[in-house]
Amino acid sequence: MIDIAHLTHVYPGTRKTPPRTAIDDLSLTIGDGEFCILSGPNGSGKSTLFRILCGMSLPSSGRISMGGFDLLKYPSKARAQMGVVFQSPAIDKHLSVAENLRLHAVLYGLRGGEYDHRLTEALAWTDLKDRLADKVDTLSGGLARQVELAKCLLTRPSILLLDEPTTGLDPSSRRNFIMALHKIQRERRMTVLMTSHIFSEAEDADRVAIMKGGRLLGLDSPQDLRAKLGREMVVIQSRHAESLEARIRSELGLKTRRYGDEVRLEETSNGDSLPVLEKLLARYRADIDSIAIKQPTLEDVFIHLTGQTAEQIEREQMEGAHP
Repeated sequence: MIDIAHLTHVYPGTRKTPPRTAIDDLSLTIGDGEFCILSGPNGSGKSTLFRILCGMSLPSSGRISMGGFDLLKYPSKARAQMGVVFQSPAIDKHLSVAENLRLHAVLYGLRGGEYDHRLTEALAWTDLKDRLADKVDTLSGGLARQVELAKCLLTRPSILLLDEPTTGLDPSSRRNFIMALHKIQRERRMTVLMTSHIFSEAEDADRVAIMKGGRLLGLDSPQDLRAKLGREMVVIQSRHAESLEARIRSELGLKTRRYGDEVRLEETSNGDSLPVLEKLLARYRADIDSIAIKQPTLEDVFIHLTGQTAEQIEREQMEGAHP
């Protein structure tokens, strides 16, 4: 349903800055009815890719097919397949819920009985039925996000693109939004591509794509991505992580990865990490603040591939929003 082939996008340089490659020969196919999560650190190319898929930017080279239509040659036909939920709100907070939905419907030529039928259908999963007359700026963040998704569903898209749709929501609203999204996706067999760095949102996805530096570093089901790190791993927290890692490597010959104050041993012998943990404690206890054996999570896969944690990404996003 979404077919991206050898996509490249280069931002032109200026007198002071060189050209920057945001997407580097990216190929990615998302099948009909598939739910795919796209993740990556800041600067990975996610935002550029999202803008291109929405038709807001033209790539430097490559091909994109959306619902069987070439996005670059037949943009109107390709866009007719899509619904989009942006990270920043795309509804008018000064209008009521009903006014926002009707305005969107008019833009797509939906009127009369057809609009009434579509409206009932789009609102069936929401908590908005008794809030249609309320202005959007009186709604909670979770309800406002429901308005955004309901608005998209009015046009019955076969492809749904969502850019960090749960940003700013509390954990309960975030969970409810994702549960509703999965239910709608299964019932309507929509193809969904959603950007996110919240790994609990990716656990029920069909596949997870991880980008960095404009390239695709990993693409697989959540289960298979975790399996690539093995059955278990040893994670050490230390105030002397750099020197401790060097000693573990040279004295024990173990493979390690360090992320700030954390040293990880991701490849323990036959998945039996207990002897390794005991050996580390016996030799380096004074330098270890905490140590644990854990099964790999999607966040561990992300850290392994990109070298960044979700907390670092969120902090960078906050700093970018509040310079």
